[in-house]
Amino acid sequence: MDGPLLVIDRATDTPIGVQLVEGVRRGILGGMLQPGDPMPSTRAFAAELGVSRSAVVAAYEQLAGEGYLEMRQGAPTRVARLAGPVASGRPPAPNAARVVPSRRENPPVATLPATPSPRVDLRPGRPSTARIDTRAWRAAWRHAAALEIPSDSAPRFGVPRLRAEIADHLRHARGVVCSADDIVVTAGTGEAVALIATALPARAGRQPTIAVEHPGYPSARRVIEHRRVRITTVPVDDDGISIEHLRRMSQPANAVMVTPSHQYPLGGRLPVASRLALLDWARDADALVIEDDYDSEFRHLGPPLPALASLDDEGRVVLVGSFSKVLTPALRLGYLVLPQNPALRAAITALRVDEQCPVPGVAQEAAAALLASGAVRRHIAVTSRDYAHRRGLVQAALGDLPGARLSGLDGGLHAVIEFDAAGTSDAVVSRLAREGVAVARLAEYSAVPGDEREGIVFGYASPSDTLLGEALALMHATILDVVGGRQ
Repeated sequence: MDGPLLVIDRATDTPIGVQLVEGVRRGILGGMLQPGDPMPSTRAFAAELGVSRSAVVAAYEQLAGEGYLEMRQGAPTRVARLAGPVASGRPPAPNAARVVPSRRENPPVATLPATPSPRVDLRPGRPSTARIDTRAWRAAWRHAAALEIPSDSAPRFGVPRLRAEIADHLRHARGVVCSADDIVVTAGTGEAVALIATALPARAGRQPTIAVEHPGYPSARRVIEHRRVRITTVPVDDDGISIEHLRRMSQPANAVMVTPSHQYPLGGRLPVASRLALLDWARDADALVIEDDYDSEFRHLGPPLPALASLDDEGRVVLVGSFSKVLTPALRLGYLVLPQNPALRAAITALRVDEQCPVPGVAQEAAAALLASGAVRRHIAVTSRDYAHRRGLVQAALGDLPGARLSGLDGGLHAVIEFDAAGTSDAVVSRLAREGVAVARLAEYSAVPGDEREGIVFGYASPSDTLLGEALALMHATILDVVGGRQ
């Protein structure tokens, strides 16, 4: 910038922080600052304007939350790219089928319509990547690329350094004491669940049955079914899976898959007494417990409860985790923490003899370097604050809707709204989609055909504060209108 970006007016009653935010925002919207332009460092900008550095830091953070700036650890703060539909607040026009001109001798050929991208994608499962330390990220990949090129595939259970770093991460983040020898690196949660489901017949000696939560994680159910393992369903209450229902089953399952830290999708939190009761059931039934610990790093209310794996002293809990919610799903990096269970370990070992670890070794080395740098731990701390703030936006916007109940906000990255009237979900989802906002139907998580709940599931982690606020206001108006018309 050749001239000053803004001038602080000390004669006005407008607070300096407000002047900073409004001045930078005007510069961006007026074209003085273009997408990708680097902003002055907070220290340099504060010195230039004669204000405190903390005021500039607070202004930058607010502008980043509104979507005007991009802040990444280890990289300069830059002006964000404001897409046309996003900047104007108008949804993109839907893509219609189009006719492609062809040679005169051939008839016109109609192409399939492209699926329009939502203006604000609130479908669950999308973390924010805006705060990832890009300097540490790139350094980790440079380190992996500089290593000697291997002449073989990655070790069957994963690169030793990564397994050791995952064990250390779990000790700090979840209080799970394990060693590198207990870790199996997987291509995300799906491959981890597939490994367990495939190993179960060897342990059970017959076609096994896995009990799953209802409602629950649909992708995991499909993975289990693809392995030709029978599924039985267990209802959940406000806290999580019903232990009493498990106990009343005439034929105990060989394993049960649970999300005790943040029931997916309803958000219940299994109390310690129920966790101990679940382990008692597993002992009595000679069954395994598959603990899906998918987003337990992010707690917004109350202290974290102990992982089931940390309470297990009989070798019955297999912890499944990934870095999809912590960092990005693009990594496709997950892991198993195997208990001291010789039969299960032998079955997993036999599978990995023929099916090598599918995660490329170079990606494993990069992930190990990133974990070792401390960047992942710092990222969790920063994004936890961001998610807690956005959780507050969700509560303020949707916490008092008539005929609708907001829940699932004690932790994680998503929330649930349940409706009283039949047909409300379809109407809300369809109307939001027409406005360019994508959410999921709660019915999609049902594990029992014909037993679906009315409601929607939406994430709040990925969009900026500005886009999230716009989407929440639209959701509020839409739900009021739809629910009011059905009462």
